[in-house]
Amino acid sequence: MADKFLDKVYDTDPDRLTDLYDDWAGDYDGELIDNGYATPGRLARALASVAEDKGAPLLDFGCGTGLGGAALAAVGFRTLDGCDVSEGMLQEARMKGIYRNLWQTDESGRLPFNLSDYPLVAAIGVISTGAAPAEMLPYIARLMSPGALLAFSYNDHTLEDAAYMDALDSVTETASILFDAMGDHIPGLGSKSRVYVLEIG
Repeated sequence: MADKFLDKVYDTDPDRLTDLYDDWAGDYDGELIDNGYATPGRLARALASVAEDKGAPLLDFGCGTGLGGAALAAVGFRTLDGCDVSEGMLQEARMKGIYRNLWQTDESGRLPFNLSDYPLVAAIGVISTGAAPAEMLPYIARLMSPGALLAFSYNDHTLEDAAYMDALDSVTETASILFDAMGDHIPGLGSKSRVYVLEIG
């Protein structure tokens, strides 16, 4: 069972990623936890270290099965909403009972809510190779309100991709970096990730 899907995600056609995540949903938590998935906890602690109000609405963008939401709740965030393209993943997230609202989105980028309503947004392992494209980062940032905090992670595959680094550079022309640290991503695979928290300008 180990790495049943982890070894496929970076090689899957982008048009089939939603199907892959739907198929993965039932095994996702177990596979990642078995491999020591560390990024959700690291990102949750980073956001908690700079967020002034843990009761403020927080959007878990690309929430998947809710592993990230569980990490955010564990450090004290209390008003969690989530969205994801995969209905299979959302079914798993609903069972965790930690979200106020959950929405299914699509690859078009149209959202059934206003990002400007959220002073806190987390995208844990979402904007990366094998998931959302590089242009998702500036898209999210443009829709957020000035002063809002955006926490996200780039895994080591993503850090080597010029398109994602260019997207980060474009966003930080107006946003301030409040937190930036490299650390474990999925230790069972020997992978690292960089966690960022930006304040939108």
